[in-house]
Amino acid sequence: MKKTFLSVAAVLVFTCASGQQTAESDKYPIAAYEELPNPVSCDPTRWNNLPKEAIGWGSTDIRYKKEEPAPDKLLKEITLTAWKGERVSAQFVVSTPKEIENLNYALSPLRKGKKEIPADNLFSGFVRYVMTDGLFESGSGCGYRTDRKTEDSTLVADAIDHLLPSMQLASRTSQAVWVRVQVPSDAEEGEYKGTVTVKNGEATLATLTLKVRVLDRTLPDVSDWSFHLDLWQNPFAVARYYQVDLWSPEHFEAMRPIMELYRNAGGKIVTASIMHKPWNGQTEDYFETMVTWIKKADGTWAFDYTVFDKWVEFMRSIGITKQINCYTMIPWKLSFQYFDQATNSLKFAETAPGEEAYNEMWGAMLTSFAAHLKEKGWFDITSISMDERPMESMVECIKVIRKADKDFKIAFAGNYHEELLDELYDYCIPIASKFPADVKDARLKEGKKTTYYTCCTEGKPNTFTFSPPAEAEWLAWHSAKENLDGYLRWAFNSWVDQPLLDSRFRTWAGGDTYLVYPGARTSIRFERLTEGIQAFEKIRILRSEFEKNNDTRSLEILNRALEPFTEETLGTTPAEKSVNAAKAVINSL
Repeated sequence: MKKTFLSVAAVLVFTCASGQQTAESDKYPIAAYEELPNPVSCDPTRWNNLPKEAIGWGSTDIRYKKEEPAPDKLLKEITLTAWKGERVSAQFVVSTPKEIENLNYALSPLRKGKKEIPADNLFSGFVRYVMTDGLFESGSGCGYRTDRKTEDSTLVADAIDHLLPSMQLASRTSQAVWVRVQVPSDAEEGEYKGTVTVKNGEATLATLTLKVRVLDRTLPDVSDWSFHLDLWQNPFAVARYYQVDLWSPEHFEAMRPIMELYRNAGGKIVTASIMHKPWNGQTEDYFETMVTWIKKADGTWAFDYTVFDKWVEFMRSIGITKQINCYTMIPWKLSFQYFDQATNSLKFAETAPGEEAYNEMWGAMLTSFAAHLKEKGWFDITSISMDERPMESMVECIKVIRKADKDFKIAFAGNYHEELLDELYDYCIPIASKFPADVKDARLKEGKKTTYYTCCTEGKPNTFTFSPPAEAEWLAWHSAKENLDGYLRWAFNSWVDQPLLDSRFRTWAGGDTYLVYPGARTSIRFERLTEGIQAFEKIRILRSEFEKNNDTRSLEILNRALEPFTEETLGTTPAEKSVNAAKAVINSL
């Protein structure tokens, strides 16, 4: 869903808050690593009124700046509200005028009398800093970034490092820690209380209180969430970063915890590339075909699905079983690689939808592919998928699909075309476009998927590394407001060269190409996106209950809480204001 690009070097300017102490010489670290130096100089006068460490609960709506004290008063106690089965998060902050040699912390279980939320249900990690940039003057994140300036390079809090047990803080440094609580589905209603002990080595610096108020409502298991989450996975990026052979046991072992993050957020779709470079190599690690195309010496076609099968079976073993989206019959460059037996070499067919060569080649592939999918039992969950292609090309390729097998599902992410509605099972349009209400209703009754996407075009809402965290959560609230099935983002893990250090890319704003980090590290963005999906599920449950009980008053309150989730309102009202207000409403119903 993008275009092509060039490379950029990081700006390295030292500041009074240095990077972390542990480092690996390896270019692609998995465990310990050293952050880039901060190009923004800290202002010592901002620390004059802080004689000792300030430690306390802050807000998950803030990316705390490393070089500045926390801007608001930090709390010693915080109370979160959750349904049974829900995961909720908090963030505590350490702002220190003096060096802390060994910052670490310990979480206790959360207890309510003899009942408890065990420590195993608590996840935490230091919030690490990664280099980012910003939007162009136009307000967009799209475009080549060949003329970087120092002011266009800042460290921003994003990756959540659960692998790091402790860290050294330089003087005049702020450091946040993310804490997530997974409330058990069978938890008893009521208030649970625990502590976080923040230490320098063995010496206690502060003890913070964490409370979770568990309501008498239950969120279904993630496997039963209805939200249609489509984040495109890139297995090729994992192979490059982990320095393992593609499709080797080591490759799958490296991918498992990363793809489990996607599953745990409610991921539904497996991204499969069925031809060479479907997006013309736009990412750091281009997508190779998972299907081997062979033109035999007699001129007929044969296809090998070994890699495709391995990938799909692996993702299904993780629990991502709802849909397989296969890209693409209309690549960015209309050039199709195949192995030619007659010359024992790789060749490219230059052809376009509607041409005889295109129809013959793709007709053979899809006929073979349909038979293979039926043999595997995957035909009914597979979609032939295209993105951001002209309607005329779509019409021509749909003819080929229907001739090969009239029952093939088709997915499309791109502009709204009424002419395509009947053909598309999974239809995703840009946030700026709108499905008519009657179209959404009809597609829902037909069991079709109707969603939207954002990309580099939208300055906000978005999931860049510099985006306000609440914007990631806002996205699913918008789906609920618009009565859509879900959301698509083109890149789950299309990592840049060194994603733990520098999130910037050649053509798009920082973080546009990935949401999670190597080492199966989650991020502030990804955590908030998941919280929004949970809210979507809660809204769905409440709507169904209120409609069934003819509770028009509660339904009106719920719908009114969703009114602010429009692009127009977002232009004047920060995402966190709308999200926090709406959260309070649905937790009161």
